[in-house]
Amino acid sequence: MMLSFFDQFMSPTHLGVPLIALAIALPWTLYPTPTSRWLNNRVLTLQGWFINRFTQQLLLPLNQGGHKWAVLLTSLMVFLFTINMLGLLPYTFTPTTQLSLNMGLAVPLWLATVIIGMRNQPTAALGHLLPEGTPVPLIPVLIIIETISLFIRPLALGVRLTANLTAGHLLIQLIATAAFVLMPMMPTVAILTATVLFLLTLLEVAVAMIQAYVFVLLLSLYLQENV
Repeated sequence: MMLSFFDQFMSPTHLGVPLIALAIALPWTLYPTPTSRWLNNRVLTLQGWFINRFTQQLLLPLNQGGHKWAVLLTSLMVFLFTINMLGLLPYTFTPTTQLSLNMGLAVPLWLATVIIGMRNQPTAALGHLLPEGTPVPLIPVLIIIETISLFIRPLALGVRLTANLTAGHLLIQLIATAAFVLMPMMPTVAILTATVLFLLTLLEVAVAMIQAYVFVLLLSLYLQENV
């Protein structure tokens, strides 16, 4: 039984071919494309308003150099948001529960922010490794600590997204299984369990949105330090 709980996180295959690429590419087909009309429909208007508001909020603390990342960060936010939300539907696969995918997104983007900082302002980028006013005996220790914390950032990005979504999916499956098993024996308890399941599902919808936003927000903060 315990193994079956984790089967939902296995990448689906068909005839031996992994379908994770299809699961990643599918969300892009769900968004309406802009038309050449002067007036768009309500869905396109709402989509444009959401993207504009998010982009403005995201780029608010960044200077002009960081605005070049607007398209990349906004697209990443929409991508993660859609995958997380689709993963809450029954009989679906959530690619963002795979640590390999999240690390594949986190490491290159974090490394790009570090390279930009080293290229544009190497003194300021290296200055983050040693806080101002540090006592001389503590300088070697602090440099090591700050270097370790710098390299832990992409790991924290990937693990945070993976752990939150994995824990939520496991809780939903555990409570749903409990409600199904208790229904013929204790209907009242099963109904209460189903109510808890409904509230937990609402919480997971919020977590799916928040985790996508937090992933992109932390990347923008890392970018802010290096531009």
